[in-house]
Amino acid sequence: MIQQITIQLPPFERGFHLITREIMGQLPTLPQIGLFNLFIKHTSAGLSINENADPSVLVDFESIFNKLVPENEPYLTHTLEGPDDMPAHIKAALVGSSVTIPISNGALNLGTWQGIYLCEFRNYGGSRTLVATIYS
Repeated sequence: MIQQITIQLPPFERGFHLITREIMGQLPTLPQIGLFNLFIKHTSAGLSINENADPSVLVDFESIFNKLVPENEPYLTHTLEGPDDMPAHIKAALVGSSVTIPISNGALNLGTWQGIYLCEFRNYGGSRTLVATIYS
């Protein structure tokens, strides 16, 4: 059986945000065993799974990504939507647009220190739409 749920996230400020609780709060009861896929329907934000315990990890991710893909570079040509737009597309391509997590014993089988991140790369990205697909 396959279930699909659309999840609307409120606007988040630019940066990396743990959204595991927000996602879990909008899901139906999970099957005992299966797969969970989460997909973001945007090209300037991404999803990742990473450290969920120390908030400094979120700050360091933002710092490193801004160093890897800086704004206002003279070689960027896609600039109509602002200096953060093209770097946001590149960062989103590096992170990816989906995560897949096993479901075991009716719960997402994340590691002890793992959480789902919304990686918001725009200064004013707005609300984000996610599609959750549950395979059982």
